[in-house]
Amino acid sequence: MKGNRYTGLIDKYRDFLPVNDSTRIISLNEGNTPLVRLQNLASNWIGKDADIYVKYEGLNPTGSFKDRGMTMAVTHAVSEGATGVICASTGNTSAAAAAYAARAGITAFVLIPEGKIAQGKLAQAMMYGAVTIQIKGNFDEGMQIVKDVAESADVAIVNSVNPYRLQGQKTAAFEIVEALGRAPDFHCLPVGNAGNISAYWMGYTEFQKHGMCGQTPVMVGYQAEGAAPFIKGDMIDDPETVATAIRIGRPQSWDKAWNAVKSSQGWFDGISDADILEAQRALAMHEGIFCEPASAASIAGVCRDLRSGKIPTGSKIVCTLTGHGLKDPGTAIDQCSNAKMLSVDADLSAVRKAILDNK
Repeated sequence: MKGNRYTGLIDKYRDFLPVNDSTRIISLNEGNTPLVRLQNLASNWIGKDADIYVKYEGLNPTGSFKDRGMTMAVTHAVSEGATGVICASTGNTSAAAAAYAARAGITAFVLIPEGKIAQGKLAQAMMYGAVTIQIKGNFDEGMQIVKDVAESADVAIVNSVNPYRLQGQKTAAFEIVEALGRAPDFHCLPVGNAGNISAYWMGYTEFQKHGMCGQTPVMVGYQAEGAAPFIKGDMIDDPETVATAIRIGRPQSWDKAWNAVKSSQGWFDGISDADILEAQRALAMHEGIFCEPASAASIAGVCRDLRSGKIPTGSKIVCTLTGHGLKDPGTAIDQCSNAKMLSVDADLSAVRKAILDNK
């Protein structure tokens, strides 16, 4: 029997990506993530009839959507002869950059805000062998340093200012259209550096241009209220939120993101940390899907907009879950203080009683 092993998004969508037959592809078989239809959340928690799907990007090789962009960014860097890559990161980019650099046999340099990165993400960067540089500042300051360093050092930037990143990330939109047979009515995402909402819009419009879908979705971006430059309408200093992946005050894809939202007649909106954490827990408890806090901003926003009627009942909605919940286990554990965890004797009667008392 002939095999049909999936070998990554570049091989699958080669005709839509800036590669050729001689390009050495740096891949960890990223992409091809599930589009899961929610069965319980709308009725049990939102109280509205809605057809909601989640694009579960936490099931990429390093646990986030960043792998889609990193396969293209590192592939291009290697094709140009780079021996190292560099990024500023709140965590997920550093993990992906380190992993794909290891795969390519080159060095990754990652700048992270000291004390402001989830432990799961820091562990990944270190295990993959990156040179990790902690700065006494925030992501935005680190991003400026990275851009300055890259002007004089022989390293390639792999943040989303690198256009090849968005080329890889746009393939998630292709997968959604192929799974649904059409584009959704609304596509809702958490927004930090704003590369992802820009990339999805690029993907939908390219597929429409090639006759692969008839419509494009309304693009909706949700930001944490403490890190919401798109809501303010201007860059901000000192962003703060429990959702570390979107703790960004100076998005690098500002213009592209505004174009995506305005062209699709969409909007940006802010979500409180409390609502983000409530949505993260609700998704896990009602659907069995564990995402990191930033991902849950899309769920929290959709729930609020369905309840208010801003998103019409009966709409077909896709929410991108950008990262896996295991990226930030500390935050998850902190909000489970009311979870049932029993301690009983190691005998049958004690265990039976615990089960019967808690049915």
